[in-house]
Amino acid sequence: MRKIGLIALLLLGGLGAWAFASRSGPDNAENTQRYRTEQVSRGPIIATVSATGTVTATTTVIVGTQLSGQVVEILVDHNSEVKAGQVLARLNRDTLLARRDASAADLRQARAARLLNDAQTEKVRADLDRVRAVARDIQAQSDRARTMLRDAEATFERQRSLKERGIATDVQIQNATTQRDALRSAATSAEAQIASSQAQIAGLEADLKVVEAQKASSDAQIAKAEAVVRQIDVDLANSEIRSPVDGVVVQRNIELGQTVAASLQAPTLFLVAQDLKTIEVYINLDETDVGRVKPGQVVEFTVNAYPGRNFTGTVRLVRLGSQTVQNVVIYTTIVTVKNDDLALLPGMTANARVFTERKADVLRVSNAALRWQPAGSPRAAGAPAGEAIPASQPVDDPAGPFAAPPTGGGQGGPARQAQQLLESLKAELRLDARQASEAERLAKAMGEAIQKAGSNPEARREAARSERQRFVRALEDILTPDQRTKYREIRQARAQQQGGPQRNNAAGIPGRVHALDEKGNPKPVALRTGATDGSWTEVLSGEIKPGEQVVVGLSAQAVKPRQSSAFRFGF
Repeated sequence: MRKIGLIALLLLGGLGAWAFASRSGPDNAENTQRYRTEQVSRGPIIATVSATGTVTATTTVIVGTQLSGQVVEILVDHNSEVKAGQVLARLNRDTLLARRDASAADLRQARAARLLNDAQTEKVRADLDRVRAVARDIQAQSDRARTMLRDAEATFERQRSLKERGIATDVQIQNATTQRDALRSAATSAEAQIASSQAQIAGLEADLKVVEAQKASSDAQIAKAEAVVRQIDVDLANSEIRSPVDGVVVQRNIELGQTVAASLQAPTLFLVAQDLKTIEVYINLDETDVGRVKPGQVVEFTVNAYPGRNFTGTVRLVRLGSQTVQNVVIYTTIVTVKNDDLALLPGMTANARVFTERKADVLRVSNAALRWQPAGSPRAAGAPAGEAIPASQPVDDPAGPFAAPPTGGGQGGPARQAQQLLESLKAELRLDARQASEAERLAKAMGEAIQKAGSNPEARREAARSERQRFVRALEDILTPDQRTKYREIRQARAQQQGGPQRNNAAGIPGRVHALDEKGNPKPVALRTGATDGSWTEVLSGEIKPGEQVVVGLSAQAVKPRQSSAFRFGF
């Protein structure tokens, strides 16, 4: 028994020594194993903005009709190449042809009436000339009669004077009296004829005005009839549906025998895409990214039809007008793309990346190193003052200090990190109970909406972007003006930390990484950072060199709970 007890005592002593040795070791080695590190290096920085869009023809022409009628002929189909002026379809023309014959007959009748008015005008002018000639002859006769009357009156006075002196006889006085009275009657008759001629002239001049008015009326009738004929000719031409441009028929909306009705709005019969060898992509940028996109930047995109192929285009225009879709502000950006092989078709969905900045060989650090902070340390630039950042807690959310709950990693898991962000928001903005409750409700709704997007990374990214913007707007609605101003300042600082439009500042923005010292403890290193591509960030200045190791997180061993000796030994 004593031998057995001695053996048991020796075994227990050896096991205890081994357990103590296994739990002991150099502090430096243990600290070194606690952290995950990544090397500072030199390399390219390519900053991009991701967005989705739609492939669209450069010019799409809607071909309609101004007439109503039955389609009697269709000469093209989908994908048909057409030329400008080419007939695409024809409408029934029977009614138009009958109307044209009737209007042509009316025009001929108006022109015949015009010829009749011309003849009447000539006749009235001739009668007027004749009456004026007769009037002139009568005037001459009247002048002759008056001259003879003056001579007869002079003869009468002379004979009467001679009679008083006893020289002239009664017969001579009688002859002189008769001659004078006859010539006086002739002069009176000539004056009456002159008055009659003037009346005839006035009547003929009035007839001439009537004929001239009838002539003008005939001219108007002719012009009206000609206009009707021209209108019918236009309708006949419009009964043939022609292409206004060279292009390809991408849509046909009519069938043979169909009746089209053009009333208040011309119906769409065809869609003709012009020159598909140069095509455009309309991508939608939200307001957080639009400041970095400029005309001339290179765009790469893929379409679902060719998942392994990258297409390249150039930003042509960023439209100034915005659209608000479900409380998300978006700006349409037009990208021009060469499509020589006609692989891209209108309507395809494009997943695009706009290259906003390219740097070939710069000193760079991992974004994870910039985000990581030791537990309990002060927040970096852009974080709410007075709050600690948990290990591996991201601080570069462009939506502000409160965004979608993190998707994994860090201490405490996503729920704890989300709660820490909520608490940070409450403390920084000093939310009252009602505001805090409403913020929690909005956060929960945002998280649920993002989860509904599924497991597709692109879909989740788009859902997160739109839901963050919706959350920001809803949160600002419940804040006071002072809180809203402070919240926007925090969002601005976060945008700088992430690398938004302000990152183009030549002096850079402040950042901080942690290198391990001689004892294996994290040592902060201040930096000035520049461009970022989402994974790497350019280092403009700071006490850091290529090849140096910086902390990016805790190792799995460090975050795993240490088992007790009793557990390991089964006691």
